[in-house]
Amino acid sequence: MAADEAIVETFGLTRRFGAFTAVDAVSLAIRPGEIFGLIGPNGAGKSTLVKMLTTMLLPSAGRAVIAGYDVVRAPAKVRAHIGYVPQLLSADGALTGYENLLFSARLYLIPRREREARIQAAIERMGLAEAANRLVQGYSGGMIRRLEIAQSMIHEPPVLFMDEPTVGLDPAARRAVWDHVRQVKATLGTTIIMTTHLMEEADEMCDRIGVLHAGKLEETGTPAQLKARLGPDATLDDVFAHITGAELESGGSYRDVRETRRSVQSHS
Repeated sequence: MAADEAIVETFGLTRRFGAFTAVDAVSLAIRPGEIFGLIGPNGAGKSTLVKMLTTMLLPSAGRAVIAGYDVVRAPAKVRAHIGYVPQLLSADGALTGYENLLFSARLYLIPRREREARIQAAIERMGLAEAANRLVQGYSGGMIRRLEIAQSMIHEPPVLFMDEPTVGLDPAARRAVWDHVRQVKATLGTTIIMTTHLMEEADEMCDRIGVLHAGKLEETGTPAQLKARLGPDATLDDVFAHITGAELESGGSYRDVRETRRSVQSHS
Protein backbone atom coordinates (compact mmCIF):
# COMPACT_ATOMS: atom_id res chain seq x y z
CA MET A 1 0.00 0.00 0.00
CA ALA A 2 1.43 3.37 -0.98
CA ALA A 3 1.87 5.89 1.84
CA ASP A 4 -0.46 8.39 0.20
CA GLU A 5 -3.30 5.84 0.39
CA ALA A 6 -3.16 5.57 4.17
CA ILE A 7 -5.05 7.86 6.52
CA VAL A 8 -3.62 6.08 9.59
CA GLU A 9 -0.07 4.77 9.43
CA THR A 10 2.41 3.51 12.01
CA PHE A 11 6.10 2.79 11.64
CA GLY A 12 7.63 0.51 14.27
CA LEU A 13 5.37 2.00 16.93
CA THR A 14 6.49 0.84 20.36
CA ARG A 15 5.49 1.49 23.97
CA ARG A 16 7.44 0.24 26.97
CA PHE A 17 6.57 0.43 30.65
CA GLY A 18 9.90 -0.12 32.33
CA ALA A 19 11.17 -3.50 31.18
CA PHE A 20 7.76 -4.51 29.83
CA THR A 21 7.00 -3.91 26.15
CA ALA A 22 3.24 -3.43 25.73
CA VAL A 23 3.35 -2.59 22.01
CA ASP A 24 6.27 -3.98 20.05
CA ALA A 25 7.29 -2.31 16.76
CA VAL A 26 3.83 -2.25 15.17
CA SER A 27 3.71 -1.10 11.55
CA LEU A 28 0.38 -0.85 9.76
CA ALA A 29 -1.47 1.25 7.19
CA ILE A 30 -5.22 1.86 7.24
CA ARG A 31 -7.06 3.09 4.16
CA PRO A 32 -9.53 5.97 4.15
CA GLY A 33 -13.09 4.83 4.70
CA GLU A 34 -12.37 1.31 5.96
CA ILE A 35 -13.32 -0.27 9.27
CA PHE A 36 -10.19 -1.80 10.77
CA GLY A 37 -10.52 -4.12 13.75
CA LEU A 38 -7.88 -4.90 16.36
CA ILE A 39 -8.35 -8.23 18.08
CA GLY A 40 -6.26 -10.07 20.62
CA PRO A 41 -6.38 -11.42 24.17
CA ASN A 42 -6.37 -9.20 27.26
CA GLY A 43 -2.94 -7.62 27.63
CA ALA A 44 -2.14 -7.93 23.92
CA GLY A 45 -1.60 -4.17 23.60
CA LYS A 46 -4.80 -3.09 21.85
CA SER A 47 -5.77 -0.31 24.24
CA THR A 48 -2.16 0.88 24.54
CA LEU A 49 -1.89 1.12 20.76
CA VAL A 50 -5.14 3.11 20.58
CA LYS A 51 -3.95 5.44 23.35
CA MET A 52 -0.80 6.24 21.38
CA LEU A 53 -2.78 6.84 18.19
CA THR A 54 -5.16 9.18 20.02
CA THR A 55 -2.25 11.15 21.60
CA MET A 56 -3.05 10.04 25.15
CA LEU A 57 0.22 8.15 25.49
CA LEU A 58 3.62 8.98 24.03
CA PRO A 59 5.40 6.24 22.05
CA SER A 60 8.69 4.92 23.38
CA ALA A 61 9.91 4.43 19.80
CA GLY A 62 8.65 4.57 16.24
CA ARG A 63 6.08 7.01 14.91
CA ALA A 64 2.46 7.31 13.83
CA VAL A 65 0.71 9.61 11.38
CA ILE A 66 -3.04 10.34 11.45
CA ALA A 67 -4.64 12.28 8.58
CA GLY A 68 -1.20 13.57 7.65
CA TYR A 69 -0.20 14.69 11.17
CA ASP A 70 2.43 13.13 13.41
CA VAL A 71 0.97 12.13 16.79
CA VAL A 72 4.00 13.45 18.68
CA ARG A 73 4.88 16.54 16.67
CA ALA A 74 1.31 17.75 16.03
CA PRO A 75 -0.96 16.25 18.72
CA ALA A 76 -3.48 19.12 18.60
CA LYS A 77 -3.90 18.67 14.84
CA VAL A 78 -4.36 14.92 15.33
CA ARG A 79 -7.01 15.46 18.01
CA ALA A 80 -8.89 17.83 15.68
CA HIS A 81 -9.07 15.06 13.07
CA ILE A 82 -10.18 12.16 15.26
CA GLY A 83 -13.07 11.04 17.41
CA TYR A 84 -12.60 8.66 20.34
CA VAL A 85 -15.14 6.41 22.07
CA PRO A 86 -13.49 4.91 25.18
CA GLN A 87 -14.41 1.74 27.04
CA LEU A 88 -15.30 3.66 30.17
CA LEU A 89 -18.59 5.51 30.30
CA SER A 90 -18.17 9.03 28.91
CA ALA A 91 -21.76 10.32 28.75
CA ASP A 92 -23.03 12.26 31.77
CA GLY A 93 -26.12 10.60 33.18
CA ALA A 94 -27.26 13.80 34.90
CA LEU A 95 -27.62 15.56 31.54
CA THR A 96 -29.97 14.93 28.65
CA GLY A 97 -28.69 13.51 25.40
CA TYR A 98 -29.00 16.95 23.82
CA GLU A 99 -27.05 18.58 26.66
CA ASN A 100 -24.27 16.01 26.35
CA LEU A 101 -24.00 16.80 22.65
CA LEU A 102 -24.02 20.54 23.29
CA PHE A 103 -21.20 20.11 25.78
CA SER A 104 -19.21 18.11 23.22
CA ALA A 105 -19.85 20.74 20.54
CA ARG A 106 -18.39 23.38 22.85
CA LEU A 107 -15.38 21.22 23.69
CA TYR A 108 -14.66 20.77 19.99
CA LEU A 109 -14.95 24.54 19.47
CA ILE A 110 -17.74 24.24 16.93
CA PRO A 111 -18.92 27.81 16.15
CA ARG A 112 -22.15 28.78 17.90
CA ARG A 113 -23.98 29.32 14.60
CA GLU A 114 -23.21 25.72 13.54
CA ARG A 115 -23.90 23.89 16.81
CA GLU A 116 -27.63 23.31 16.49
CA ALA A 117 -27.36 21.85 12.99
CA ARG A 118 -24.47 19.59 14.01
CA ILE A 119 -26.33 18.38 17.11
CA GLN A 120 -29.53 17.64 15.23
CA ALA A 121 -27.62 15.81 12.49
CA ALA A 122 -25.84 13.68 15.12
CA ILE A 123 -29.13 12.91 16.88
CA GLU A 124 -30.77 11.79 13.65
CA ARG A 125 -27.74 9.81 12.50
CA MET A 126 -27.67 7.79 15.72
CA GLY A 127 -31.43 7.33 16.01
CA LEU A 128 -31.84 9.31 19.23
CA ALA A 129 -34.50 11.84 18.23
CA GLU A 130 -37.15 10.53 20.62
CA ALA A 131 -34.73 10.37 23.56
CA ALA A 132 -32.72 13.56 23.00
CA ASN A 133 -34.44 15.50 25.80
CA ARG A 134 -34.42 12.68 28.36
CA LEU A 135 -31.80 12.26 31.09
CA VAL A 136 -29.10 9.81 29.98
CA GLN A 137 -29.33 7.94 33.29
CA GLY A 138 -32.61 6.57 31.93
CA TYR A 139 -31.10 5.35 28.64
CA SER A 140 -30.47 1.70 27.81
CA GLY A 141 -26.91 0.51 27.28
CA GLY A 142 -27.27 0.60 23.50
CA MET A 143 -28.67 4.13 23.55
CA ILE A 144 -25.79 5.30 25.76
CA ARG A 145 -23.26 3.87 23.33
CA ARG A 146 -24.97 5.51 20.36
CA LEU A 147 -24.94 8.82 22.21
CA GLU A 148 -21.23 8.44 22.94
CA ILE A 149 -20.54 7.79 19.27
CA ALA A 150 -22.60 10.89 18.40
CA GLN A 151 -20.56 12.93 20.90
CA SER A 152 -17.26 11.71 19.43
CA MET A 153 -18.43 12.54 15.89
CA ILE A 154 -20.01 15.97 16.54
CA HIS A 155 -17.08 17.67 14.77
CA GLU A 156 -17.28 15.13 11.89
CA PRO A 157 -13.64 13.96 12.01
CA PRO A 158 -12.25 11.73 9.26
CA VAL A 159 -11.06 9.07 11.76
CA LEU A 160 -13.00 7.46 14.63
CA PHE A 161 -11.45 5.22 17.29
CA MET A 162 -13.73 2.92 19.28
CA ASP A 163 -12.42 0.82 22.18
CA GLU A 164 -14.72 -2.20 22.70
CA PRO A 165 -17.77 -0.36 21.27
CA THR A 166 -20.40 -2.93 22.26
CA VAL A 167 -19.03 -4.22 25.56
CA GLY A 168 -21.83 -5.17 27.94
CA LEU A 169 -24.61 -4.89 25.33
CA ASP A 170 -27.19 -7.57 24.55
CA PRO A 171 -27.33 -8.91 20.96
CA ALA A 172 -30.17 -6.62 19.86
CA ALA A 173 -28.48 -3.48 21.22
CA ARG A 174 -25.18 -4.60 19.70
CA ARG A 175 -26.71 -4.90 16.25
CA ALA A 176 -28.35 -1.50 16.59
CA VAL A 177 -24.93 0.02 17.32
CA TRP A 178 -23.45 -1.82 14.32
CA ASP A 179 -26.17 -0.45 12.06
CA HIS A 180 -25.54 3.12 13.20
CA VAL A 181 -21.77 2.76 12.87
CA ARG A 182 -22.32 1.65 9.28
CA GLN A 183 -24.51 4.71 8.80
CA VAL A 184 -21.70 6.96 10.05
CA LYS A 185 -19.29 5.34 7.61
CA ALA A 186 -21.74 5.58 4.70
CA THR A 187 -22.79 9.17 5.41
CA LEU A 188 -19.48 10.74 6.37
CA GLY A 189 -16.94 8.36 4.82
CA THR A 190 -15.33 7.95 8.24
CA THR A 191 -12.36 5.65 8.77
CA ILE A 192 -13.05 3.55 11.87
CA ILE A 193 -10.50 1.74 14.04
CA MET A 194 -12.07 -0.48 16.68
CA THR A 195 -10.89 -2.97 19.28
CA THR A 196 -13.13 -5.91 20.08
CA HIS A 197 -13.18 -9.28 21.81
CA LEU A 198 -16.25 -10.34 19.84
CA MET A 199 -15.34 -12.38 16.79
CA GLU A 200 -18.86 -12.05 15.38
CA GLU A 201 -18.47 -8.27 15.57
CA ALA A 202 -15.06 -8.35 13.90
CA ASP A 203 -16.28 -10.71 11.18
CA GLU A 204 -19.42 -8.74 10.37
CA MET A 205 -18.18 -5.17 10.81
CA CYS A 206 -14.55 -5.02 9.76
CA ASP A 207 -13.12 -4.64 6.28
CA ARG A 208 -9.74 -5.76 7.64
CA ILE A 209 -8.46 -7.10 10.93
CA GLY A 210 -5.14 -6.93 12.74
CA VAL A 211 -4.34 -9.63 15.31
CA LEU A 212 -2.21 -8.47 18.25
CA HIS A 213 -0.45 -10.92 20.53
CA ALA A 214 2.05 -10.03 23.26
CA GLY A 215 2.36 -6.55 21.79
CA LYS A 216 3.17 -7.71 18.26
CA LEU A 217 0.99 -7.38 15.18
CA GLU A 218 0.97 -11.02 14.12
CA GLU A 219 -1.44 -10.97 11.14
CA THR A 220 -3.51 -8.56 9.07
CA GLY A 221 -6.10 -9.24 6.40
CA THR A 222 -9.77 -9.35 5.62
CA PRO A 223 -11.84 -11.72 7.77
CA ALA A 224 -12.16 -14.03 4.76
CA GLN A 225 -8.38 -14.03 4.17
CA LEU A 226 -7.57 -14.79 7.79
CA LYS A 227 -10.06 -17.67 7.91
CA ALA A 228 -8.91 -19.07 4.57
CA ARG A 229 -5.36 -19.43 5.89
CA LEU A 230 -6.61 -22.11 8.29
CA GLY A 231 -8.98 -23.91 5.96
CA PRO A 232 -12.41 -23.72 4.34
CA ASP A 233 -14.37 -24.29 7.56
CA ALA A 234 -12.32 -22.05 9.86
CA THR A 235 -13.94 -19.31 11.92
CA LEU A 236 -12.42 -16.16 13.39
CA ASP A 237 -12.51 -17.91 16.76
CA ASP A 238 -10.22 -20.53 15.22
CA VAL A 239 -7.94 -17.82 13.84
CA PHE A 240 -7.81 -16.11 17.24
CA ALA A 241 -6.94 -19.34 19.04
CA HIS A 242 -4.38 -20.38 16.40
CA ILE A 243 -2.47 -17.09 16.44
CA THR A 244 -2.68 -16.21 20.14
CA GLY A 245 -2.91 -19.62 21.77
CA ALA A 246 -5.77 -18.21 23.83
CA GLU A 247 -9.45 -19.02 23.96
CA LEU A 248 -12.16 -16.38 23.93
CA GLU A 249 -14.15 -15.76 27.06
CA SER A 250 -17.46 -16.23 26.45
CA GLY A 251 -27.42 -3.97 27.83
CA GLY A 252 -28.63 -3.02 31.05
CA SER A 253 -29.13 0.24 32.93
CA TYR A 254 -26.78 3.22 33.11
CA ARG A 255 -25.31 1.81 36.33
CA ASP A 256 -24.90 -1.67 34.79
CA VAL A 257 -23.10 -0.25 31.77
CA ARG A 258 -20.77 1.81 33.95
CA GLU A 259 -19.82 -1.17 36.13
CA THR A 260 -19.40 -3.54 33.18
CA ARG A 261 -17.09 -1.15 31.36
CA ARG A 262 -15.06 -0.49 34.51
CA SER A 263 -14.59 -4.23 34.89
CA VAL A 264 -13.51 -4.68 31.27
CA GLN A 265 -11.12 -1.70 31.45
CA SER A 266 -9.40 -3.00 34.59
CA HIS A 267 -8.47 -6.20 32.76
CA SER A 268 -7.38 -4.67 29.42
